[in-house]
Amino acid sequence: MTIATQKLTFAEYLKYEDGTDTRYELVNGELIPMSLGTGKHGAIIHFLERQFETAIEQSGQLWIPIPGLVGVRSPRAGRWDTSRIPDVTVMLREQWENMSEREAVIELNESPPLLVVEVVSESTKMADYRSKRSEYAVLNIPEYWIVDPLAKPRVIICQLNEGFYDDVAFVGDELIDSATFPELQLTANQVLRGKY
Repeated sequence: MTIATQKLTFAEYLKYEDGTDTRYELVNGELIPMSLGTGKHGAIIHFLERQFETAIEQSGQLWIPIPGLVGVRSPRAGRWDTSRIPDVTVMLREQWENMSEREAVIELNESPPLLVVEVVSESTKMADYRSKRSEYAVLNIPEYWIVDPLAKPRVIICQLNEGFYDDVAFVGDELIDSATFPELQLTANQVLRGKY
């Protein structure tokens, strides 16, 4: 569902206020409302944020997982701007801290996040599997997780390889294989339930 009848520039998007708490992604200059996910959707995001945080602490990496609060600007084709807000963004802690006095958006001239996660919902299914996959690959994001708790529950880990994503789907009690977090010992079912 699109909100504005006229297209917005990225600068207009950053200043857009409609008097509600609705959050929007900007796709080809159009505002796309981000609906509240189900409780399961939120549980998956919270679970992954905690798992990533623990793995980061154990590894000593200077990274941080941010749930749904960071925009990722996309060089989508066409003259209108696009900015996505992944469900979880893993990025350098310093990069996050540098956003403290500006909009929390990773610009095109900045280092891409290390990993992004999208939890599929009925309203985002097409974008999560197609548009975002292409956009995140163009941005050189090394790893993209598509967590799909819907009809065929699975966790798809996409690894960047020469500008395109190679992917592996994990189901049931299969252990997730992540290049970014090789120490994670999580099954697809644990991720899809959002709990151990």
